[in-house]
Amino acid sequence: MRRTNLTIVNPLGLHARAASKLVDLAKHYASNISLRNAEGIEADAKRIMNLLLLGAPVDSEIELQVEGEDEDAAFRALTQLIQAGFHEMDDT
Repeated sequence: MRRTNLTIVNPLGLHARAASKLVDLAKHYASNISLRNAEGIEADAKRIMNLLLLGAPVDSEIELQVEGEDEDAAFRALTQLIQAGFHEMDDT
């Protein structure tokens, strides 16, 4: 199992477009992937409604947890996506 704490850096937080990008990426992996907020609420990263209900605004800390046969690749890709602000800040 791989896990790490990450900070949501994009200005709009984990909103619909960012959550959609995360789900699209997570679905490429067989591993179980979840996010947990500071209040302990856990969300399945392959279900957009779970992510939207997580309530992760800008500067909030989340825990990414990945477990399964392709966990290293999934962990690396999802960590990069979140740290890159879901690529929403590329044009600024």
